[in-house]
Amino acid sequence: MTSPRANQKIPVALTIAGSDSGGGAGIQADLKTFAAFGVRGTSAISCLTAQNPRRVLQIEPCPPKMLRRQLEAIFEELPPAAIKTGMLFSAENIKVVADFLKNKKTPLVVDPVLVSTSGARLLQPSALKILTGKLLPLATVVTPNLPEAEVLSGQKISSLEEMSVAAKKIHSDFGCAVLIKGGHLPDRKQATDIFFDGQVSLILRASFVKGIRTHGTGCVYSAAICAALTQEKNLTQAVKTGKEFVTRAISRSYRIGKHFALGIGL
Repeated sequence: MTSPRANQKIPVALTIAGSDSGGGAGIQADLKTFAAFGVRGTSAISCLTAQNPRRVLQIEPCPPKMLRRQLEAIFEELPPAAIKTGMLFSAENIKVVADFLKNKKTPLVVDPVLVSTSGARLLQPSALKILTGKLLPLATVVTPNLPEAEVLSGQKISSLEEMSVAAKKIHSDFGCAVLIKGGHLPDRKQATDIFFDGQVSLILRASFVKGIRTHGTGCVYSAAICAALTQEKNLTQAVKTGKEFVTRAISRSYRIGKHFALGIGL
């Protein structure tokens, strides 16, 4: 008997990121997000982490040759309709990713993971120049939070107006669309993000969910945008879909141990 889904074409998404042993962020969060969208998830692991929702204990980067072989294997049999990058950590591995993707036409969502919520450095200092010089020019959209946007734009951000200026600066410098996430703004009533692609400017708002400290929201947000792009949504639609998805995941968070986990797909 033929499965009713046997002839259904399922889009493929690829995440290139670190593995989170706590399961709340990184590759694990990305794959859960892809599955919630009904998208086939594939992964290339850039580094291993020993972490939990409270802290990162250790990071081990994947050997560059092995990272490239993972990418080759995926593109050989499971060419993705969209790609996202998360934690890449080392200059060598960012070079591998940028060199592999430079002639690909696949939409690319870059989450420029620099520092964890707990304060651990997730990008080697020597890697920032490679990230901005080689990877961002290939991006369809880059999705920094406020501290990351300050690094990329070279300016302080403490208001919606400054977010807008920074988004335009990042777009001008690197040529990609920008989604700056405003969760670190002083406003505790709304989580406000700004999107700018050179023509379209959007303000995306959602009410804060009180009493919940989450882990992995940036990963889930960018993965949701990536998944939406595999479903032939344009970038503006994909960003709106990503905002709605991560907001819903936060609102459906559940307690596990001493922490909260995002309600992905619930």
